[in-house]
Amino acid sequence: MSAPFSFSSIAIIGSGSFGTAMAYLLGERCERLTLIGRDAHVAEEINRHHRNSRYLSQVHLSERVTASTDMAAAADHDLILFAVPTSATRETAAHLSSIGTQAALLSSAKGIERKSGERMSQILREHFPQNPLAVISGPNHAEEIGAGLATCGVIGSDDPTLAAALQKLFTLPHFRTYTSCDVAGIELGGAIKNSYAIASGIASGLGLGDNAIAALVTRALHEMTRLGVALGGQKETFTGLSGIGDLIATCFSRHSRNHRVGLALGQGKALDEAVASLGMIAEGVPNTQSLYEAARLAGVSTPIIDAVYSILYENRPTALALRDLLSRDPKPEID
Repeated sequence: MSAPFSFSSIAIIGSGSFGTAMAYLLGERCERLTLIGRDAHVAEEINRHHRNSRYLSQVHLSERVTASTDMAAAADHDLILFAVPTSATRETAAHLSSIGTQAALLSSAKGIERKSGERMSQILREHFPQNPLAVISGPNHAEEIGAGLATCGVIGSDDPTLAAALQKLFTLPHFRTYTSCDVAGIELGGAIKNSYAIASGIASGLGLGDNAIAALVTRALHEMTRLGVALGGQKETFTGLSGIGDLIATCFSRHSRNHRVGLALGQGKALDEAVASLGMIAEGVPNTQSLYEAARLAGVSTPIIDAVYSILYENRPTALALRDLLSRDPKPEID
């Protein structure tokens, strides 16, 4: 077991909506917090006005929060939270060679890397083999965190001392966390649910009704668990916050980017148009490709992911893809 952790200084890599929400959440929990992003205008606004109007305009950040576009600014912090898209995690890690081995790393990205099939914690471990490492996930929409609405999450780490320290850091009147040692399951739940949010959005856009969407999400949980266990997660984890909790939030919330992409597709918009209208990344689009490939390699049946993949990458009409799901051969519910 490692020595006790203290987080007097925190660096957050990624100044998008979730990184900004985390800066809002933790700004008064430490002596110094540095928010690092690529957009110089965002950094300047945060430093001058303590706001990020591009992503979370309603949030006022603590004066302890400063912003930078220099990755080297992450050095000399006790905790580094990764809030960048999954596609940027490896590149970001490669630019952080200056951090010491004592800094704890916390990943919040929800996805797996295409081709390698690696989870974000695995990528970070490759680059930082000696640093303490944890992940955080759950139904955590940035807009609601920034509004101070009640939120729960789960922190995963194979180091119980680190998990306990992070749980204490992330315990506020409106934010509650639980701990788990199933890092793989937590990350996989957060990644896999993105495809189902697109499917749910498509079903809504097609006007299929509540009965159909409820059935879709229920079967999605079964499929998520089957694939997640095959890829290394524990079955119980998918009935928790990072599994069914995140699945429910992202399949039904108006804040869900993936649901909104699916909704636009169901209403007849092209994929490029649907994604462009967000102005932000919808992780489910690239994740569906990664998950489709991972399922093929693992030999796992994933009919819902397959249907979404056919819509996104094979130009299959949305109505036909979902009709195919309903016309599959009858089988027992537990199959």
